[in-house]
Amino acid sequence: MALVMGVDSSTQSCKVVVVDAETGKVVRGGRASHPAGTSVAPEAWWKALQDAIAQAGGLDDVAAVSIAGQQHGMVVLDAEGAVIRDALLWNDTRSAQAARDLIDEVGAEAFAERTGAVPVASFTGTKLRWLRDAEPDNAARVAAVALPHDWLTWRLRGFGPGNVVLEELVTDRSDASGTAYWGADGYDLDLFRRALGRDAVLPRVLGPWESAGTLPGGALVGPGAGDNAGAALGLGAGVGDVVVSLGTSGTVFAVTDAPARDATGAVAGFADATGRFLPLVATLNAARVLDAFAGLLGVSHDELGALALEAEPGAGGVVLVPWFEGERTPNLPHAQASLTGLTLASTNRPNFARAAIEGMLSGLAVGLEAIQAQGVEVHRVLLIGGAAANEGVARIAAQVFDAEIVVPAAGEYVALGAARQAAGVLAGGPVDWTVAMTRTVEPDHRPEIRERYDVIAALRASEQ
Repeated sequence: MALVMGVDSSTQSCKVVVVDAETGKVVRGGRASHPAGTSVAPEAWWKALQDAIAQAGGLDDVAAVSIAGQQHGMVVLDAEGAVIRDALLWNDTRSAQAARDLIDEVGAEAFAERTGAVPVASFTGTKLRWLRDAEPDNAARVAAVALPHDWLTWRLRGFGPGNVVLEELVTDRSDASGTAYWGADGYDLDLFRRALGRDAVLPRVLGPWESAGTLPGGALVGPGAGDNAGAALGLGAGVGDVVVSLGTSGTVFAVTDAPARDATGAVAGFADATGRFLPLVATLNAARVLDAFAGLLGVSHDELGALALEAEPGAGGVVLVPWFEGERTPNLPHAQASLTGLTLASTNRPNFARAAIEGMLSGLAVGLEAIQAQGVEVHRVLLIGGAAANEGVARIAAQVFDAEIVVPAAGEYVALGAARQAAGVLAGGPVDWTVAMTRTVEPDHRPEIRERYDVIAALRASEQ
């Protein structure tokens, strides 16, 4: 039995799974935490990766390994291979003005045409422009720019300070497509120079099943992937599937044969990990909205879902616009959350619980509509993330989204996608694994939920 390893180096932690390459069955795993914050020393990711691999039994019997990671994070290296400053993560909004500056210079339509996406503060290119303007001394030291999974793959292959070969940095289409300086024809160096102000080494973009090389023990190394592309691969998502992921951030993405080019900036026309495309909408506020309201009401997540189902759809007129950490869709990095529609009759625990779930899901439903506006057909919605297992969340999702809701069995789908990629590298092409589903919820569309949410969200956006 050949074993492969998949890694998910996410915002909050590093998860490792060791999998039977033929069946996709998980044999063992490991996990280690990452520091909190929107600016993190990459060395903490490297330590967590080593710890999680050790927990998962090491690499000695593994035939191939691949690393998926959080998209967009800016890792800048000097000529000696040292990290120059803490990496700015996707959820760091300090580069919001830099994004506006780049759009003013290039134009939103030109960005969409050249890269498939209009820059927002999340994207690597905007962070490089911020570095150029805010920390010119650090910018002057930059010899290479990598993304989190690029840098971890490089380190795992034995490179870094003491063995500096910057040209051995590699990445894949999915992660490169989230930089705002890569398009269908490769890197757009004009856009990169506009960001940093000059040239630097960029990771070589590998094909979906192309090996990055081998580890000292002989294991093949896959190209890796961005986290959402990894999840799509792990789920076996195909054309007609839309994935709604309820994690630290919320994401809505679909697998398509053609790229999306949305000049409004709502939909990012990313690539996937298989040679197709992954139009995506992201929100900054997702599962932590439920954390906040569960804490406020003094209940567990399951109890929050049960409370929500005691209330009628629409939560008695109580509407949560959940922009607690600013928002990316719509692009309002400095926005705040609001809870409205409170009367003496509506102010109760069930309505608060339902408003929290409806607000979180409504923000994602706006994203789904933006993807549909790009001509994407939706046959079913795959609901993933820890909150997807909540009965209340799944049932309310069937009322917010006008589609069948399918909840896959709980699993580390980003890490499983990386493992599936590693198995594909080993096999020389894609492999087919069965993905178990735990629940299907038939559509129960209640348009009144979105109607009230849309009115209040538009009002709040106009105030920003």
